Amino acid sequence: MNRTALVLRHVHFEDLGSFAAPLREAGYDIRYRDAGDPDFCAGDPCDPALLIVLGGPIGVYEDAAYPFILAERAFIRSRLQAGRPTLGVCLGAQLIAAALGATVFPSGIKEIGFSVLTLTAAGEAGPLRHLAGLPVLHWHGDTYSLPEHAEHLASSALIAQQAFSLGRRILALQFHPEVETDHKFERWLVGHAAELSTAGIDLGVLRDDARRHGPSLHSASTAMIAAWLDGLESGG
Repeated sequence: MNRTALVLRHVHFEDLGSFAAPLREAGYDIRYRDAGDPDFCAGDPCDPALLIVLGGPIGVYEDAAYPFILAERAFIRSRLQAGRPTLGVCLGAQLIAAALGATVFPSGIKEIGFSVLTLTAAGEAGPLRHLAGLPVLHWHGDTYSLPEHAEHLASSALIAQQAFSLGRRILALQFHPEVETDHKFERWLVGHAAELSTAGIDLGVLRDDARRHGPSLHSASTAMIAAWLDGLESGG
């Protein structure tokens, strides 16, 4: 019987991307809920077999402007307290960090583009090993302090905190291994046009890097998420 993977999505083009196929192959029935939906954070947060919280161009601390963030943080916190499998990407990682009591704050820079990660010993020993030496997509202006008891997994040349885990069931990735760099990547460029312009990002370079690194990143990211899902099955 298929298990449900509940996916909280903040902007429509930032979807599961390359993670979708490995999730289905592992027997998950994917169900999206979008920010603004009446049922976005409705129901028991512990019911789904897996919760995935995706990225978006807002800050964890902007709850006055986006009140749904308060309910979303509470939803995530309840799930984490129960030790239920949870994966966060970019904003999702920051929401997990905040739900665990860490601080999320502006880093002072816009880290947008492809660059390699530096893995810690824990990162090299876990699913992120599949990303070693490969440029991944970074797209954020905020970062977080490492939550208490969490394992630091990766950093970049610009930002120290790029990934952490809490046991085998909680994984937070501030970068975007899931991004599809085929024609769908253009949706990211259009959807984030104002941010890219303000940050002075060269779209030609970003497109070229996406084409150059995309195939390797796709293979590595699918291997990474499959390895993490295998860890859930082994009773971590």
